[in-house]
Amino acid sequence: MNYVELARAETERGELVLRERRPGGDDLDDAAGAPTALELRANGVFVMDTVEVSTERALAGAALAVVEEPRAVCVGGLGLGFTMHEVLADSRVETCAVVELEQALVDWMRDGTIAHGPALLADERVKVVVADIAIAVAEARPHTYDLVLLDVDNGPGYLVHETNATLYEQPFLEQVRAMLRSGGALVVWSAAEAPELATALGAVFDDVGADALDVRLNDRDEQYWLYRGRVAAGS
Repeated sequence: MNYVELARAETERGELVLRERRPGGDDLDDAAGAPTALELRANGVFVMDTVEVSTERALAGAALAVVEEPRAVCVGGLGLGFTMHEVLADSRVETCAVVELEQALVDWMRDGTIAHGPALLADERVKVVVADIAIAVAEARPHTYDLVLLDVDNGPGYLVHETNATLYEQPFLEQVRAMLRSGGALVVWSAAEAPELATALGAVFDDVGADALDVRLNDRDEQYWLYRGRVAAGS
C-alpha cells in the first residue's frame, strides 16, 4: 500500500492525521483489488477508515431501532461522518447534534478535504458542536434527546485519550440518562467485549443489552460490540 498524507493537525491532545491508502507498493498481491480509502489516525493510533463502515452504521441502526420517535439525536464523535449519515437517513430524525472534540476534523469535513463532508454537513438538521463530550453532556438540558450515540474511542479498552475513561463509568452515564426523554436510549460502540461497561449501564438504565457484530477487516475476521441502555417509557 502507498500512503498519501492529506492533512495533519497538532492539538493540545497530540497529532491528528488524515491520510489516503492507495493500492500499490512492493506487495502486488496485497495491492490487487484493494480500494483507495481514507484513514484517520490520532497520535499514531488507527481510529477509522472508509473501507469498513458497517459498524458505524450499525451503531446508528441499533439505536434507531429501539426508540419509537427518535426526533432529537446527539452523536458523540464526528469521525468520518458515517454514523451521522445513517442517523440522517431516518426521516423521523428532526435534529442531529454532533459533538466533536477536534476543530481540525470539523474543518476537513466542511472544506472538502474529506470529500463527502460538505454534503453531509449541509443537511439543515445537523448542528456541529466543537467540545469535549463530557462537558457537552454535563451542560445539556434535561430530557432534550431521544437518542445519544457514543463513538469517540475504540471502546473503553482502546481509548484515543486516557481522559475518556470516565465516559464509560456510572457518573457520566447518569448524566446521559438525564439528557434522555422517556423511552430514550444510549448506544455505545466498542472494538471489544466490555463487561465492565455492561455493568455500569445496568446500574443506570432500565433496560440494557449488547450485540456482537462480525466484520471482515483487512483480510481478517473481527468482532465488534454495541452496548445499549434504554430509559423505560413513562420514566
